[in-house]
Amino acid sequence: MIISHAPETCDQIAGVISRGGVIAFRTDTFYGLGVDPFNPDAVGRIKDLKGRQDDKPILVVISDHEQLKRFINDPSPAFKHLADTFWPGALTLIGEANADLPPQITAGTNTVGVRLPNDDRVRALVRLCGGALTATSANPAEAPPASNAQAVVNYFGDSIEWIVDDGEAKTDRPSTVVDVSDSEPRLIREGVIPWAEISVSWVKTRESIDIK
Repeated sequence: MIISHAPETCDQIAGVISRGGVIAFRTDTFYGLGVDPFNPDAVGRIKDLKGRQDDKPILVVISDHEQLKRFINDPSPAFKHLADTFWPGALTLIGEANADLPPQITAGTNTVGVRLPNDDRVRALVRLCGGALTATSANPAEAPPASNAQAVVNYFGDSIEWIVDDGEAKTDRPSTVVDVSDSEPRLIREGVIPWAEISVSWVKTRESIDIK
């Protein structure tokens, strides 16, 4: 295991990802476990590390809006509006997944959760790693999320190849998760962004474009 600071070693970290390795990095919320989301073996590794159930999907962070089409080809009007309004930001949006995504990501749901982080350093790291990384929280199932690099070490030790030590988490709350795979947004988990703010934003937009 190597512990380093970003972005000085980003090229080396990108090499770990391309070889199917696992990294831990600070997202715009807590620390997450990052692998290439299109590498089924790598995604399987993080599920094993966490002791995560096979029916639990794995969320993905992207570096830029343009990366979204790799995961969701036809986002719903609600998805488009909330992404335009709250991205970059701590809002994970769930939409209908592209068919070529590994089943380890979607866990049989045919959907995928995607976020564009509100942190320049995080987006730069993800960009150098191919534009997208998994970002499931860097903790065993049922354990508290890791808020710093030492917590990741305590949880996983040498089981992962690289920890990007980028300081303390910038929040004590996770991202808000909203399912927008259908016509109406549905709250899955309230976090940094209040559900009331999201709901009001969508209702105003829905009325203006007459979506029923």
